[in-house]
Amino acid sequence: MRVLTYNIHRGIGGRDHRYRLDRIIRVIEDAAPDLICLQEVDRKLKRSGYDDQPKALAAAFRSAGKLFQPNVKFGQGCYGNLLLSRWPLRDSRKVSLKLKWHWPRGASLAVVETPEGPLHLVNWHLGLGERERHRQVRHLLNHSHFQEWVHQLPTMIIGDSNDWRNTLAHGPFARHGFHHVTAPREHFRTFPAYYAMVSLDKAFARGAIEVKGVHVVHTHLSRRASDHLPLVIDFHLPNASAPTGAS
Repeated sequence: MRVLTYNIHRGIGGRDHRYRLDRIIRVIEDAAPDLICLQEVDRKLKRSGYDDQPKALAAAFRSAGKLFQPNVKFGQGCYGNLLLSRWPLRDSRKVSLKLKWHWPRGASLAVVETPEGPLHLVNWHLGLGERERHRQVRHLLNHSHFQEWVHQLPTMIIGDSNDWRNTLAHGPFARHGFHHVTAPREHFRTFPAYYAMVSLDKAFARGAIEVKGVHVVHTHLSRRASDHLPLVIDFHLPNASAPTGAS
């Protein structure tokens, strides 16, 4: 199975500053993921032509499962996180990570009915300040919605962590038994897309998740489509029970 995380920058290119959602769709299509975790997705905002990007992206990938979390609202529009799945979602929750005096952030939680069994998947976008990020991680890891599934199911947390100094892995994640999938950071640089220097997009896993491979999508198109590069993880759930009716 394959999961992709991608800060799509509202579909606006990192260097040419042109709005082209079709470029984002082509980059994702080329990666052929089963699970798609996106950040900075617009819905009905002027800068992105008032497009309903969650609807357009879900239609483009014929997603059986969809979870949009609007973190920031502007008038009648908003933007936030979008989780798309080839398979249905058994459960989904939205957890606010907003701290006082900070820009709104969020984490989208879903239990995905994969062919290999249920997966607890979290798509998030953390803040710009290091102390802010650590508070947001602690808030999520101790939140009742997260705790409901983390001890029962294999869990993956993925998205734009903004953790350029790489301090989260040895802090709250280590204390909660999570493995840093995207290490060492030098191998997974995703920002800025046109000349990636830092590892901002990360993944952490706990439980029966066997990671088969991790790579950053370096193509001519991916370097133009957004200000981040996509991160792709191939994985397997070796000990999970397949859901009823799965094939």
